[in-house]
Amino acid sequence: MTALVVEASPWHLNDAAVPYPTAFHPASDEDLFAWQDRVRRIRRPHLFSYAAGARTTDKAKQSVAARLAQQCAASRNCSLLECGNNSKCDDSHSHSHASVMHHFQRATFCLVPRDSTSTSRAAFDAILAGCIPVFFHPGTAYVQYTWHLPKNHADYSVYIPEDDVRRRNVSVEETLRRVPPKTVKAMRDAVVGLIPTVIYTDPSSRLDTTMMDAFDVTVAAVIDKVAKVRRGAADEEKLDMYSWKYPLLRDGQKVQDPHEWDALFAFSN
Repeated sequence: MTALVVEASPWHLNDAAVPYPTAFHPASDEDLFAWQDRVRRIRRPHLFSYAAGARTTDKAKQSVAARLAQQCAASRNCSLLECGNNSKCDDSHSHSHASVMHHFQRATFCLVPRDSTSTSRAAFDAILAGCIPVFFHPGTAYVQYTWHLPKNHADYSVYIPEDDVRRRNVSVEETLRRVPPKTVKAMRDAVVGLIPTVIYTDPSSRLDTTMMDAFDVTVAAVIDKVAKVRRGAADEEKLDMYSWKYPLLRDGQKVQDPHEWDALFAFSN
């Protein structure tokens, strides 16, 4: 059985992650194109932004997420949305999505660290806002949404290892400032281009174009997986301990070959 979940286990071969639902469900091509044009042209006064969750325990206060909140609060070029003492980021709040989207639309980069879980709806809110996501662990997106996001994560996102923030106290602002303007533009274009594949259109309608939404991409991937099994193309032995690595392999590369993320996904039962 293939399980479709918003957060897959790195060690379960039959888990497949699908995007978190956002608040945007276009009913027509025009709705989608208008939104893409809007986020492509919008003025972004902040270099980066962060919607920070509540940090009530001592462990949470020492986390990477807490350090990022501190860096953001200390920078004139970062917009911080504190979610701990209000309902601005609470899914149950009627204005929560609007608050987060407005926040992300005003920044070039959006910070998406791990928090209580590896993944976050913020990753897809950022993409929907045309904001370039900044990830700090590959388990947040890169090894999760392999059906919906490009294999080359540098095309649409920035990766800063958690250890660089936690142990080396790397400045996120300085890291983002070093990204050349031409690269920023190319990355934003890539992010805007990803919007159709990470959203769920209005279920009462279908887009008229050849673009597929997140549901279409998922169904096509499952059908392709089934077809490969029927053709016997998937009969080679695969081990759960390498589950996270299979979608990242290049031609001729073996799962046993060293990878920079090996230590982050040490096999666990």
